[in-house]
Amino acid sequence: MKTYSAENSLEKLSVLPGWKFNNNALEKDFVFKNFREAMSQMIRIAFICESMDHHPEWTNVYNKLNVRLSTHDAGGVTDKDFLLASEIEKLH
Repeated sequence: MKTYSAENSLEKLSVLPGWKFNNNALEKDFVFKNFREAMSQMIRIAFICESMDHHPEWTNVYNKLNVRLSTHDAGGVTDKDFLLASEIEKLH
């Protein structure tokens, strides 16, 4: 499975607003109106992740959500991560 570096991921990142390549993963911070909206978005994302059998590392503090995507068995960022990021973006 092909993995991406910060340099060769720039084109794919150009269509994913706010996503960045950070420490061998794709990462984005989201800010919502309140805790309820943050949790609702996490649940929507969870259904997508489960259907793709590809799960993020994420943290939530009140209205903030940090999502990190990496394909652990490939040792880095793959097309699966870009696809999941794209699906997450469709929720906005």
